Amino acid sequence: MAALHFELVTPERLVRSEEVYMVTVPGSEGDFGALHGLAPMMTALKPDAALSVFNTEGAAPETIRVQGGFAEVSATGLTVLAEAIIS
Repeated sequence: MAALHFELVTPERLVRSEEVYMVTVPGSEGDFGALHGLAPMMTALKPDAALSVFNTEGAAPETIRVQGGFAEVSATGLTVLAEAIIS
């Protein structure tokens, strides 16, 4: 299966830019799994959101907590614009 290009950006810097299998995104209207080829969309993130990043199919997810922001799925991949990364 084709990889999804995933970028995570904060106002300060580009945090991640990589090819992954899937990212589960906690959108304001519900969670969704972003895979390569997903129809274009944009959503606000839930407050104190936890992204789950799957590097390969069947892999254990890496969790990245972010505070506020937006997620955009486009023909080029998934971009998450977060207000901040929560350690």
